[in-house]
Order: sequence, then C-alpha cells, then structure tokens
Amino acid sequence: MEQKLINRLLRPSTYPDTTRNVTLIQTHISFLFLTDDYVYKFKKPVDLGFLNFTTLDRRRFYCEEEVRLNRRLCPDVYLGVVQLRESAEGITFHGSGMIVEYAVKMRRLPEDRMLDRLLKEDNVTADHIRGIAKTIGEFHLMAERSTEIDRYGDISIIKHNWDENFRQTAGFVGITISKQDMDLIEEWVYRFLSDNEKLFADRVAGGFIRDCDGDIHAENICLADKVYIFDCIEFNERFRYIDTAADIAFLLMDFDYHNRKHFADIALTEYCTVTGDTGMLGILDFYKIYRAFVRGKVESFKLNDRGMSMNEKISAREKATRHFRLARGYILRERLPPGIILFSGLMGTGKSTLASELAFEIGLDFVRSDVVRKKLVGMPVTERDLSKYGDGIYSAEWTKATYDALLMTAGKALEAGRGIVLDASFVRRIDRDRFRQLAKERGVPFFVINTTCPEELIKQRMNSRILNQEEPSDGRWELYHRQKAEFESIADDEGRKVVIDTSGSIDENLETLLHFLGLR
Repeated sequence: MEQKLINRLLRPSTYPDTTRNVTLIQTHISFLFLTDDYVYKFKKPVDLGFLNFTTLDRRRFYCEEEVRLNRRLCPDVYLGVVQLRESAEGITFHGSGMIVEYAVKMRRLPEDRMLDRLLKEDNVTADHIRGIAKTIGEFHLMAERSTEIDRYGDISIIKHNWDENFRQTAGFVGITISKQDMDLIEEWVYRFLSDNEKLFADRVAGGFIRDCDGDIHAENICLADKVYIFDCIEFNERFRYIDTAADIAFLLMDFDYHNRKHFADIALTEYCTVTGDTGMLGILDFYKIYRAFVRGKVESFKLNDRGMSMNEKISAREKATRHFRLARGYILRERLPPGIILFSGLMGTGKSTLASELAFEIGLDFVRSDVVRKKLVGMPVTERDLSKYGDGIYSAEWTKATYDALLMTAGKALEAGRGIVLDASFVRRIDRDRFRQLAKERGVPFFVINTTCPEELIKQRMNSRILNQEEPSDGRWELYHRQKAEFESIADDEGRKVVIDTSGSIDENLETLLHFLGLR
C-alpha cells in the first residue's frame, strides 16, 4: 500500500462512520486502521510462501474468507468486506469509482479487555481462563471434519510444515536464534516424528483433525461481555486444518510465554473436561514447541519489513528471541529431573532477573522471597518498606517466616513432581542447609547459584531501581554493605554450585547455567 493511500486513510473524513481519530497498527501481513468504533483491515500485497496476497483479487478473496471463518467465534464482530474506491474527489468507501483495495470491517472491541493487556495488568482470574478454555473446547467439538481435512493430519504434512519453518527461519540464524538452538530443535522434531508415527495416526483416526482457528493466543482474545476469539487463519488451510491439540497448544504456549504457567494448567484441565480429549497429552509438548517456533519465525519476518519502525523491529527481535528460547526450553526441560535450584547473592547482584529467566527457560516454578515476604505481611508487593537494615518487615522474625514459607512451597512443588527455582539472598548457611536437606530427603538434585557483579554496577542498579514502580525489592545502596558484612560464603560442601558474574549478558549467563545444570 502506497504511503499516499495510507496518509489518506489516516484522515477521519475518509470513513463513512463519524470518528474523531484514526490509528494505524501494522502486522507483518496487514494494515489495521482503527476508528472510534470500527476496525478496517487491509491485507499487505505480500507473498511469504505460505500466503499470497499479491493481487487485488486474492486480497478480496481472503478478506471474504476472513469474515466467513471468524464469524464462527465472533459473528457480531465481523461486519463484512468493504470496497475502497478512487473517485474524482479522492479515496472513498462510497460511489462507483475504480476499486483500489478491499478491507475487512469489524466492530472495535474494547482494548482494555484484551487478554494480553489484562495479563500485563494482572487482571485475569481462574474463572476467566476456564471461560476461554470452555469456549475453545466447545468450538472444537463442533468444528468441521472430513476425509479431506483428515489428510492434513498425516505425518507427511506435519513434516512439510516443519521443513518450511526451518527453511524460512534459516536467514535469521545468528540474529534471533543461534545455530546451536536451531540444530537442537531440528534434531528433536525429526526424531519425535520418526518415533511417534502411530501417535499421529491415532489422532487422525480419533477425529481430532478439524477446521480449527489456527491462531489462538492472548492478543486475539477479548474478555468483554463474553469471550471473543478473533483473527483466525484464513490464508492457508494447511495452518487451519489441524489437530485440535495444536490449536489449544498455541494458547498454552502463550501463557508460558507470559510467565503464567498456572493459567496454562487451568486452561488445560478445563479443556480436557469439556472435550474429554486426554489423549492429547502425549503430543501436546510437540505442538507447544511448534507454536513457539512459528511465533519466533513470524516475529523475525518483521525485521525485513521496510514499513516497520526501528522501535517496532527492536521489539520484534526481542519477542522472536524469547519465543525461540521457549521452544528450546520445552526440549531441554525433559533432561532435568525435578529438584531445587537455589539462587543466592547480595542485593543488586541481579539474581532475581537471572533466576526468573532460567525458570522461564526450563519451565520450573519460580518463587521470589521479596514477593513472599510482602504477601506474608499483607503489603502490596510493589509498596516500599524503607526501614533500617534488619527492621520492619526485614526483622529476624519476618525473615524466618519468609524462609519457612519458601521451604513449604519447595516441598509442595517436589511432592507434585515439579522442580523449583528459589530466589533469595540466603545470607546464612543455616538457611541454605534447610533446602539442601529437603532435597536430600526427597532424593532430588540440589544446585546453588551464587550471583555477583562489580559494586559500581550494583550501585547503578539500586539507584535506577528506585524509579521502578513495579519492583518488589527494597534493596538500597545504604543497606548493601551491612548485608555484605553478614553474608556467609558458600562452601564447597553445600552442594553443586556455580558463581555467575551478572555483568555479562543474560544470554551468556543462561548458557553457562544450562551447561552447569547438564542441559547442554
């Protein structure tokens, strides 16, 4: 779409509906113009191999398909296909001038009720998740199936999809995914396909290959007066005629991506209750890896889009890298038995950041003492306690209660067969020993990761932390040396340990930890 046409579509007077504002949002395949009450979605004239919108007739056809297919889940949102014409007065949605573009017209849903935004604001409940899973489950039970649709569940088609993924991602090796990770994922995928032919055949025979949505994730869900799931795949039947397990796996992966693993568990339980499809569990991780990889690929495509701004490309690169890391993590976590990974270090040494990233990487429960402590005393986790060292909620009494709660949480995770990452200063050996003893009693691995970094960097971090309104930690530079004087060094007999200097990059530190944990 030419810039001149984009500029015209940014004028409120262009539209048949009264509007004060028009906002443009771009994806790798669409221009979305948001008026006060409606959305006009134009398809970019691109050919990405798996989709082809290069001709006006193709764009018209796929606009019509988008309306037809999305009305299955959002009948009152997708209003129809409109024509953009060129008249003597200029570009208009009226008249009999030459048609220059087609657009899908949609009723605009409330942005403050979009699931991705609600997740960021921590405004999502378990009941919300059950409602979403129930909607998807009921949709899958009614979704069309046929002999032709069944064909897309054949292992040869699934392998073709992966071949295409690896081929289209090859140009981003060293940019958004490392060669080592590409090789790891590729080897695992082809081995899984080779070892599980019967599993895929059973899914076809069981009637689980259906005309699905194909793109169910948080950005495409709105929790308004009811659950709205929109923007399905209309451009390629191969991506929509899929296993229902692959469809729900996208949402489960997305919850993992947003560090909401507990929501993934709730959604899976509700979905299985509605559909009765517990047989999907053996194939679910395969499809989570597929979804994370595809999402990484799609975000990578944005780096080659000349219409994207530099900030949009930076964001896309970060999202792509994180999705590829998640795909890698689903594979690596299979190699790590449940155990305790204990992060210990002085305030400001970056242990919380590294601990949370490691937990994300390998899918473990993550518990942060700063959060536990404030919940115990009934404080909002972002409220500051500026007491002197060892006073207020950091008194010996509250510190003991915090470590007791951490120990109890670790015990429950191990009982459930899950590993856990614990983030606390662990200044005293006696506190660390309690967790080592728990691991010994349960017969599980115990790892200690000690974070350090130059004091100049610690001071910088603490000064910038003051400005972060969402930071749970109350660590401050004036308290640092008191804690340093009391810190009992971690001895060699305390378990497997490693010292990490967090002044390096997150990626480098994670690689070191993956080797330390025996995952590389």
